[in-house]
Amino acid sequence: MKRPGVYLAAAVLVLLVLAAVAPHLFTAQDPLAVDSARTLKPPGAGHLLGTDENGRDVFSRIVYGTRTSLLLGFGAIAIALTFGGLLGLAAGLGNRLVENVIMRISDIGLAFPELLLALVVITVAGGGTSNALLAIGVAGIPGYARLVRAQTLTIRGSSYVEAAHALGLSAPRVVFRHVLPNAVKPVLILATIGVGSALVAGSALSFLGLGTPPPEPEWGSMLSTARNFISRAWWYGVFPGAAITLTVISVTVVGRALRLRSEGKSW
Repeated sequence: MKRPGVYLAAAVLVLLVLAAVAPHLFTAQDPLAVDSARTLKPPGAGHLLGTDENGRDVFSRIVYGTRTSLLLGFGAIAIALTFGGLLGLAAGLGNRLVENVIMRISDIGLAFPELLLALVVITVAGGGTSNALLAIGVAGIPGYARLVRAQTLTIRGSSYVEAAHALGLSAPRVVFRHVLPNAVKPVLILATIGVGSALVAGSALSFLGLGTPPPEPEWGSMLSTARNFISRAWWYGVFPGAAITLTVISVTVVGRALRLRSEGKSW
């Protein structure tokens, strides 16, 4: 194993996905169960990572919050890649007018930081997990539209596409069989790295009170509440923050390894 960090990061992601799908395999504690007699208890027997201000088990809330946090990361990228890919494909294959309209709109979107653009969207649409996911996804559309458009223009002029046209293949068949798969494939690798940024943005929205509402467990909202007790209960904020950091690092490491592998380079 030349790069053990890559395999370790992949193992962490597997555990996170498993926690999101089947959290009961990791903890038997109810993340919403309130116990006023055990408020702000430090890590120890019965509560591996301590308790919060309502006596709820921090470990179980982190485990059950994995589903929402991963949904915000992967779901937002799926939205951005789907709609950005369609717009980029239309810009790369369409006439000059279509290309200019799509690219100028994308330029306007890229002029704003993604988190700021997500805040604008969520202000209009309202708070909540689904709206936060939509806001982050919409904010990421301009970037993926430009990436797919660049790939489409490159592939459009390639020799194998010209050969397909010369063989008499219809335009839709050439697009869906040759252009679209080859244009999206490298962007998918980059999207893997983008999941980390989307996850941080989702946690930031929840931290600001615009994402997942309490008492539902979510890492960003846990951090938001924990800041009020940081001097009395260090574990309350440290462990959700560590979960966010570890997830982002793991996604980024795996994404970069996939990118290097797709380019034919060593990990």
